[in-house]
Amino acid sequence: METLRISTRTYTAGDFAPLFSGPTRINLAGSSVKNLNQSHKRLQEIIASGKTIYGVNTGFGNLSHIHIDQDDQFTLQLNLVRSHAAGVGAPLEPGLVRTTMVLKLLTFVKGFSGVRLALAEKMIQFLNKDIIPLIPEKGSVGASGDLAPLAHLALAIIGEGHVFYNGRKMRTAAALKKARVTPLQLHPKEGLSLINGTQISTAMAIKALLAGHNLAACADVTGALAVENSLSSRNVFRRDIHELKAHKGQRDAARNVFKMLRGSKIVGSHSDCGKVQDPYSFRCIPHIHGACRDSISGAAQMIHNEINSVSDNPLILTNSEVVSSGHFHAEHVAQAMDILAISFAELGAIAERRIYYFMKGLPDVFPPFVAAKPGLESGYMMAHVTASALASENKTLAHPASIDSLPTSGSQEDLVSMAPWAGRKLFQIQKNLEIILAIELLVATAVNHLAFKNLTPGKGTKPIMDLVHTICDFESGDRVLSREIETLSEKIGSGEIQKTVTRHLKLD
Repeated sequence: METLRISTRTYTAGDFAPLFSGPTRINLAGSSVKNLNQSHKRLQEIIASGKTIYGVNTGFGNLSHIHIDQDDQFTLQLNLVRSHAAGVGAPLEPGLVRTTMVLKLLTFVKGFSGVRLALAEKMIQFLNKDIIPLIPEKGSVGASGDLAPLAHLALAIIGEGHVFYNGRKMRTAAALKKARVTPLQLHPKEGLSLINGTQISTAMAIKALLAGHNLAACADVTGALAVENSLSSRNVFRRDIHELKAHKGQRDAARNVFKMLRGSKIVGSHSDCGKVQDPYSFRCIPHIHGACRDSISGAAQMIHNEINSVSDNPLILTNSEVVSSGHFHAEHVAQAMDILAISFAELGAIAERRIYYFMKGLPDVFPPFVAAKPGLESGYMMAHVTASALASENKTLAHPASIDSLPTSGSQEDLVSMAPWAGRKLFQIQKNLEIILAIELLVATAVNHLAFKNLTPGKGTKPIMDLVHTICDFESGDRVLSREIETLSEKIGSGEIQKTVTRHLKLD
């Protein structure tokens, strides 16, 4: 089991990858313990002074003008958690919840929340014993924090609601009894600090970003197969040509395709064909894939910044000043995920166009729909239709969530980010893109099998087509394609396609 240490160092999205694979051991750095204790001490002193502190001795949202007596301040936190646990829908996957909990800890240990060391230790105990709060996926508008879903996390900490314990859903009380863990009573501000923040949205963004880097590389891989087997020109990917453009993503995509096609006898077979220009979906791969790559990089920076930020409200500053700000607002995260959504949708759109090109057939090279016996067989006609359906679906799903808003909490929270919806639809786009790229792998390899099996493919395309041949039965003609598409999609999502190429050459 891998170990992740909670400290005030700078974290990257890659640091969270183990959390999506399974349980990860979590521990606290000594500096984190010090920050937690000092911050909590400051909060206690401020409470003792009688100063007004939002959510500690006041109500919440549009009820913040109501004073709460000291005797009711523990009950206030309990009521907050219970009343805000209003999420609905399917449970978030365990990896997202683990990541959410770690992100919450990273905010706490910076020392501006005022929560006790005991709360951080209880969350770590949950993680280390694989007690994962059941958090419904729907119910957050991404400001004031991911309130409803995080309330379900807090509910588990106090021993209520449901959790997954060692992968099994059960009541929290039963799980804690089995694991010999005691629930925690929340002290003033702790319920509010647990539910106030962007951590659900940021966890979604991290997961999508990790997939995005892989999918950008896989799109270059499937694009290279399409270029090779459509008899398109390799020259348009030359380094000297793309040095004339200053976009890093464009240069990287061009280099990837050019390297993958190195040594291809298929490319060499038509070097003197006299064809001047290929369709945009082939010729402009560097420009379109490159724009998507650069957009993913831009989104990555926004997500990286949020990972390493304080997301809570109110803040307990080191001079003991209490400040109510908007650090719970997930606009950066929402816009980052909207950018990823547009990039993923565009990668799927251009791949669908390349698949369509193969459906037309190429005279004297391969027949329409890549059918060995056209008419008697339909070939890959419906595989393309599936790609078209998903590409179209992605165009609708890519509509930005962050430009929508509905005021809540009596218009106190009058403009919200909708970041969790941006994340949930982004995951749908991601899955659709994986399937579209899988269909491109399938069809391009089918063309190769039908028309170019006696010619040596490129250095990077050959190992991929060899892998596809282990999954797809190209000798059988018409057959059920669903299983093959799903299997190839899994190979893309797991990173195996990218790894297969990088065993032979380095991708940018």
